[in-house]
Amino acid sequence: MFMKTCLTILLSCLLLVVTQLDAKSPAEATATNWHQWRGPEANGVSRTAKPPILWGEDKNIAWKVPIDGNGGSTPIIWEDKVFLLTAINTGKVDPSLPKPEDQPERVFGIKHPNTSYKFVVLCLDRATGKELWRRMATERVPHEGHHNDNDFASASPTTDGERLYCWFGSAGLYCYDLDGKKLWKRDLGKAHIGASLGEGSSPVVHDGKVVIVRDHSRQSTIEVFDAKTGETQWKEERDEGNAWATPRILQHSGKTQVITSGSNMVRSYDLTDGEVIWQCSGLSSNAIPSPVVEGDVVYCMSGYKGYSVLALPLSATGNISESDKIIWSKNRGTPYIPSPILYDGLLYFNQSNQAILTCLDSKTGAPFIDRKRLNGVSNIYSSPVGADGRVYITGRNGTTLVLKRSNDLEVIATNKLDEQIDSSPALAGDQLFLRGSNSLYCIGE
Repeated sequence: MFMKTCLTILLSCLLLVVTQLDAKSPAEATATNWHQWRGPEANGVSRTAKPPILWGEDKNIAWKVPIDGNGGSTPIIWEDKVFLLTAINTGKVDPSLPKPEDQPERVFGIKHPNTSYKFVVLCLDRATGKELWRRMATERVPHEGHHNDNDFASASPTTDGERLYCWFGSAGLYCYDLDGKKLWKRDLGKAHIGASLGEGSSPVVHDGKVVIVRDHSRQSTIEVFDAKTGETQWKEERDEGNAWATPRILQHSGKTQVITSGSNMVRSYDLTDGEVIWQCSGLSSNAIPSPVVEGDVVYCMSGYKGYSVLALPLSATGNISESDKIIWSKNRGTPYIPSPILYDGLLYFNQSNQAILTCLDSKTGAPFIDRKRLNGVSNIYSSPVGADGRVYITGRNGTTLVLKRSNDLEVIATNKLDEQIDSSPALAGDQLFLRGSNSLYCIGE
């Protein structure tokens, strides 16, 4: 009996040791997944992924599954699950609302809907694409329309490995566990986007807090919630109009900074209490690209009605607008919708929404590639990603160019899928995920 008891204890100890050895630290888990918009480091780069170089509709497609509804948001990857959001038009008419054909003419022909939409969270099996669960967060008639190239599910979800945070803009913020149990929800009221272009900034989770930036034509705000309960921790008004940039959160100079790009100011907030640590003007209107960080510098850019990129010190305090504190700046070739990728000293971005590529030395702003045309694509909404010494740039025509991470423009491969692609890719392991107009592709050898 004594020997049996000792053996049982020994086996239990060995099992505990093996379990601990197999368990990933939070940093390791984040590095091997794609848990948020723009990936593990929020700069478009995965340090661990080794995605394919070549693919097509009949080559290196691990699986392809149809996705009902519409959503320009990027899928996120956590371990064996893929999460994505979609908005599904039910066709059910609210007779109290004006029909689209009876509404006044608006810019871009935008109409306000008079039918209800289901706002849906999907979870797929990463290995097979099989739907594991779906949850309808809410069903309602959106109060505004959107640009024809936007939709009602354009914000990407995010996860901390414990909970999933899903932001449908004016349709609400929802939190689930990774098995689909709803934990909390918040209705933050309606945003009113100038020209009714639609919403788009994604949530960011950091250190037990969820951050939402809402820049629109009325009172813009930044709000921070307790990730476990959804309770507001602080909220500040912002002097900004339309903008869609997702914030960047990081620790520097003894504080956790929340960096937001805006048309009036780039601002750094203290995550603890909302105090503005530093700010700087210089971007153009309708700021959309997300800030990227390398070392002690954050790079912010915009490309609507003017071009601007600012390299700003994270150690700054106060207002550094038009001062010698700005490390460097440029005023040409920057993107309107896509965010840049910052890959080990190389800052890549396209001009406006065109297939015209620039690559700068992040330290000096000096150009390595200066507005060179990319063959095979014309318009780009998707943001570039990088891994394994390569950069992937996807055009709206479904073509992805694979470039060598280099000071020169060197195209390794050109890959074509049959669907329009506006969403940004996600990378994890040896797989690349692309969301088309009708389907989600898992590309893997």
